Amino acid sequence: MAAEQIVPGLYMFSTRAVNMFLIESPAGCTLIDTGLPGSAPNLLQELAAIGKQSRDIHHIILTHAHPDHIGSFAALKRETNARAYMHRLDTGIATAGRGFRPMTPAPGLRRRILFRLFVHLDTSVEGEMIDQSLEDGDRLDFADDLQVIHTPGHCAGQVCLLWRKNGGVLLAADACSNMGGLGWSLGYEDVEEGKRSLKKLSSLNFQSACFGHGKPIRELASVQFAKKWG
Repeated sequence: MAAEQIVPGLYMFSTRAVNMFLIESPAGCTLIDTGLPGSAPNLLQELAAIGKQSRDIHHIILTHAHPDHIGSFAALKRETNARAYMHRLDTGIATAGRGFRPMTPAPGLRRRILFRLFVHLDTSVEGEMIDQSLEDGDRLDFADDLQVIHTPGHCAGQVCLLWRKNGGVLLAADACSNMGGLGWSLGYEDVEEGKRSLKKLSSLNFQSACFGHGKPIRELASVQFAKKWG
C-alpha cells in the first residue's frame, strides 16, 4: 500500500483492493474509510511516509457499513482518538461490528462470479462507537467544505462525498467502481435504489472521481458519469 496524491490535499491508500482516502485541512486530517481488518499498521506506515502521524487524524468518516470499509475502524479510532462520522442507517452495524445486511450480485456474469468469490457478509469485525450521524446535504467544514450525499443501493446508509476543491472531487464509495472501466460495484442491497443514486451523482459537476475499489478518474469524471447513468 503506497500513498497516491489524487489532487493537492487528497491522498489515496490501497490495500487488498480496497481504497481509503485522506483529506488535509486546517482543522486536521480527515480519514475516509478504514479498510479490512488488519489494515491499520500499513495505513499508519504510509501516513508516516507523507509526513503524517496518527495524532494528525482528527476525523474519520465511514462511507458505509461493510467489512472492507469498517474493518479497521476500531483500531484506528483507538490509535488516533479521532471523532467518527457515519450515516444513521449504518451506525448500529459499525458499533456492533456485525449484522451486515444481505446483498445480491450486480448485473453481468463477471460481476456475479466476482461477487461469489470476494463478498462475505456472514462475518463480524471489531465494533466501535460513532460520534456523529451524517445526513444528506450536510456540509463538513472541518474537511474544507465536504458535502455529504446519501446514496443508498449498495448499502442503505452509504454516503458519497463531494469535495469542492480542485474542480470538484467525488468520493463515490461503492456506489460504483472503476475496475477495468467505470461500472457497477460487485453487489447491491437494492440495485434499483443503486440506479437512482447513480443518476443522482450523474447530475453533479466534478472533475475527478475516486472509488472504494478501482482507479481514480482524474479528468472530466462527471461527463463519464452522465454518459453512463445520466
